Amino acid sequence: MAAPAAEGLAVTALRSVIHRVRQAAERSGRRADDVRVVAVSKTKPISLITQVYEAGHRCFGENYVQEIIQKAPELPEDIEWHYIGHLQSNKAKQLLTAVPNLAMVHGVDNQKLANYLDRAVSSIGRQPLKVLVQVNTSGEESKSGVDPSNCIELAKHVKLDCPNLEFSGLMTIGRPDYTSTPENFKTLLNCRTEVCKVLGMAESRCELSMGMSSDFELAIEMGSTNVRIGSTIFGPREYPKRQ
Repeated sequence: MAAPAAEGLAVTALRSVIHRVRQAAERSGRRADDVRVVAVSKTKPISLITQVYEAGHRCFGENYVQEIIQKAPELPEDIEWHYIGHLQSNKAKQLLTAVPNLAMVHGVDNQKLANYLDRAVSSIGRQPLKVLVQVNTSGEESKSGVDPSNCIELAKHVKLDCPNLEFSGLMTIGRPDYTSTPENFKTLLNCRTEVCKVLGMAESRCELSMGMSSDFELAIEMGSTNVRIGSTIFGPREYPKRQ
């Protein structure tokens, strides 16, 4: 009978996160409405997502195609799904077909993926898909994302050559130990300034997806408009044990 207690904890944790988001936004002279909280539910059961949904939250994120295409059809259609992280080009159409309420992809990191998503949107006939270009701000080889020096080129490709995609901003994942977090976030802010200058776009129209459970308040204070919160809301991830 431990499950209901755990589910109750997720709702309590969500309320605490929303409160902390509001405070961080106010510290940076912004409104809480300027920041989207993406509740990242990877490895979590539908029952737990439903609890958070019933508490009024509508924005959820997943990291694996297989997981989101299983969960999304089982959950209410007014959920705004965000796909976060590396997406293989050959999975683009499968993802879009299975999840008609996919609102945004955080993590377009090459032109090939942008082209595949663009064609998939066109062939399905859905409204344009919002995408964020993923920038590797920490310089780690293990991380996806374009080098900051190439972010203008990719953003330009999405905006000018992919009519079925809506270039909506930039995304980054910092180092796992968070040692260089402020520098990573500053790098993304600098990328936004450069991209907006070249595209003739107001910076306020260019979203930033940065900040996770351990550093979302700092991210908001530095200008993030999307924070991706998983374990702080849902508890530690539950990966299946290998046989």
